[in-house]
Amino acid sequence: MKNIGLFGGTFDPIHNGHLHIARAFADEIGLDTVVFLPAGDPYHKDPSRACAQDRLIMTELAIADDPRFAASDCDIVREGATYTFDTVQIFRQQFPAAQLWWLMGSDSLMKLHTWKKWQTLVRQTHITVAMRQGDNLNQTPRELHAWLGEALQNGSVRILNAPLHNTSSTQIRQTLQSGRLSDDLPPQVARYIREHKLYQSGK
Repeated sequence: MKNIGLFGGTFDPIHNGHLHIARAFADEIGLDTVVFLPAGDPYHKDPSRACAQDRLIMTELAIADDPRFAASDCDIVREGATYTFDTVQIFRQQFPAAQLWWLMGSDSLMKLHTWKKWQTLVRQTHITVAMRQGDNLNQTPRELHAWLGEALQNGSVRILNAPLHNTSSTQIRQTLQSGRLSDDLPPQVARYIREHKLYQSGK
């Protein structure tokens, strides 16, 4: 059975912290492929951010060196609000025999009970949780306790040993707006940002 990991995010821009956690995701879960899923453009576009097409291209540049990594425009081309449940359904239809794993940070786990059709979602995909510094499973809302306890026991939820890096896309954008490049960017992404003058003040 093929193991496919799904990694959604704005990736605005993609940085070394994203690549670090994706490698840990692939290594610890034993994934054949990790699919990066850049989010579509918000309805009210912030001019200090990159458009979906640029974010997809930067993601493709960043992951080119790892044969386990792929990028999809699945969440970009869909119109209207995109929900994790719908994204997983699309991949479930494309790869009916595969085991799907959805990567989320512990901050997202704490809000999982507010997600669209979350109880169906957790039956459609396994979940991998990357813990943020200071978070622990004792903080999980009571609405998730019964499900999470059983899921951890049967292996449908796995906690990564590798923690999330403190690298922040927000801080990287602020650094870029000040005219400097960030050390947290893969070189090919930094080059693309420089060539296309992304994240510059007033652009």
